[in-house]
Amino acid sequence: MTIRDVAAKAGVSVATVSKVLNDRHGVAASTVERVRAVIDELGYESSLVARSLRNHRTNVIGILVWDIEPFSAELLKGAARAIKGTGYELVVYSAGREGTDQVGWERRYLSRLSGTLIDGAVMVTPTVLTPESSAPVVAVDPRVGGAGVPTVDSDNFRGAQLATEHLLSLGHRRIGFLGRPPRDLESARRREEGYRSALEAAGITPDPDLIGVAGYDEETTRDAARRLLELPQPPTAIFAANDLSAIATMDVAVTLGMRVPADLSIVGFDNVPESRMTQPALTTVDQPIQLMGQRAIEMLVEVLAGRELAEPHVRLPTRLLVRDSCAAPSTRADQVTPDGRLETR
Repeated sequence: MTIRDVAAKAGVSVATVSKVLNDRHGVAASTVERVRAVIDELGYESSLVARSLRNHRTNVIGILVWDIEPFSAELLKGAARAIKGTGYELVVYSAGREGTDQVGWERRYLSRLSGTLIDGAVMVTPTVLTPESSAPVVAVDPRVGGAGVPTVDSDNFRGAQLATEHLLSLGHRRIGFLGRPPRDLESARRREEGYRSALEAAGITPDPDLIGVAGYDEETTRDAARRLLELPQPPTAIFAANDLSAIATMDVAVTLGMRVPADLSIVGFDNVPESRMTQPALTTVDQPIQLMGQRAIEMLVEVLAGRELAEPHVRLPTRLLVRDSCAAPSTRADQVTPDGRLETR
């Protein structure tokens, strides 16, 4: 369907249809009504590219993600809620983990979309912040803060402290940690720091053997979880730095003949919907993911309007949700000394 089809059906010139589409003066009200009726009848939509060439605006905001998984899916719900009534449309762009070079993916995505398809972008967990972009951007859970790019994240440090403190309060002293390499994301570094801080406050020196490095997905977590659980002195509890890793750890524990939480307590991080569906239900740190997406859109709309942000770096609080995946250490773990060592008898 083209603008010429609309003009022919309405019995007017292409220039008249263009004026109606762009709300320009000089067209009779009855003609405007007739042209809009034909547009609705034919389902005509002007090309985003043509619109951007004409007006230098598309009224479209892009959300750029490396992959669509539970975290980004929840964030999109908040973004979709926030976009209503702004005059902008929302487009989600993901390469679906295409290729192996994850570092710098946001620059490649922005170069494909900026200028002709989107007016600005929300980048979810970017590995590199790109203030040089021609399109305004807001980053959610970035690798590093600052650099002139507005950011939204949650209190990852305190959330990790809460998770570890909960396990300590149950009597666990040999607590494992499963996270991403700290270089990947600022949140990954802060979650490991929170875990270490809680142990040290309890007088326990973090044991390098109990710190596993994987990813934030099931595939890369399983090997790391199995390594921890097959140690000669395995942990009695594990804090996994995201829910998918925690769920994968549950599966590995069951495969090894362990009961959760009787033999192993597990805490996750995120509170994605899947965390409520596990058996037992997963204790996790709730970060307000949907609100993070909402705030990011609100900030970007402000930037696109040319207004200065009152808070360019927003950090939202986290809280612990206690469910059924944690319990006091089993009798087997009673040999653990206060400093986290396992005594042999």
